[in-house]
Amino acid sequence: MEFTFTLPQDYGASSPKKDLTLPEGEREVLLHSCCAPCSTAVLECMIANGIRPLVFFCNPNIQPQDEYEKRRDEWLRLCGLLKLETAVDPYDTAKWFECIKGFEDEPERGRRCDRCFAFRLTRAARFAKERGIRVFTTTLATSRWKSKPQVDRAGRAAQDAVPGTLYWDIDWRKEGLVGRRYELVKEIGFYNQRYCGCVYSMKSVMEQKKIREKREILKSSLDTDELSGALTK
Repeated sequence: MEFTFTLPQDYGASSPKKDLTLPEGEREVLLHSCCAPCSTAVLECMIANGIRPLVFFCNPNIQPQDEYEKRRDEWLRLCGLLKLETAVDPYDTAKWFECIKGFEDEPERGRRCDRCFAFRLTRAARFAKERGIRVFTTTLATSRWKSKPQVDRAGRAAQDAVPGTLYWDIDWRKEGLVGRRYELVKEIGFYNQRYCGCVYSMKSVMEQKKIREKREILKSSLDTDELSGALTK
């Protein structure tokens, strides 16, 4: 899918979060990115503080495939505008389903999510090591829908699984970054998804919001009142 959005003129000139430095004196970082909306304030913060990450897209949990491609292509457009190096992991849904097998009926934030996060972050850690980068972090916990402690557990599990890597457990929701995220999503006009990505999260959100038709949940939150509601929380 082709995206044509542009970035605000002042994007990257500053960030609500100041004095950001990589841990332990490291000079490079790999950022696992789940989508453009969750990445936008994080990337702005990094760039404003002189950090230019390698951005890694590993999200085989996202279904259906056209939804995956939509999120990937929007993300590629964002990173392209910022002239950042990117890498896209293979869309290996078979291995992802194998990973969460037996946990399909777990609730959101349950054990299925533990396994999903660990699967994706371990692949991120392995790719970082292949590229000679020790530190990796993720945008997964930028959303209010995610549990940061749960994401951090997965990050540390990935670190343990890939010796020589270091999971950076920075909180990308503090110091004004959540507010900045929603401002940018609205100003840029992103496709801002309404469910995490997997078929199980889609089903859960549809039940919670009493959505009957699949096409309704595939609309951007900018087409609903959801983003405005998020900005007031």
